[in-house]
Amino acid sequence: MKKVAFLFLALAVLSCGAKKTTGKKPLFQVLTQQNDGGGNIHFFEIVSDKREFTMLLNDDNLKRKIKPDDINTSNFIILNMGAKTGKGYSIEVVDVQETADKIIITVKENEPEGKSDPLGEYTYPYSIVKINSKKEIIIK
Repeated sequence: MKKVAFLFLALAVLSCGAKKTTGKKPLFQVLTQQNDGGGNIHFFEIVSDKREFTMLLNDDNLKRKIKPDDINTSNFIILNMGAKTGKGYSIEVVDVQETADKIIITVKENEPEGKSDPLGEYTYPYSIVKINSKKEIIIK
């Protein structure tokens, strides 16, 4: 009887054991994509050192998505469309390709389907992307 109980206990422990994962991260991750809140000018910035990375660590939207040591293994990209009249504008990463020595990122700027109101409010669309590589980055 003790052997049967031990056998069931052993099976239960083994079936509840942690599964081994490969730990391979995706090549990129969109941390945030906002229709408003970016800067006044159109720019793409690659954040690759600790001093620049501090501003991302202090951002309320990103605090739970990044860790202080992420800058050692990853680069971050800020994609900013600048001031746009009206709503409906966005910027997104449509493709990321990795070669032997670089990462090539294709970005698409989306406009609203209808005409935007030039007398309306301004929006400042932006996106922040984490690239899980320290290779050189080229943005198209």
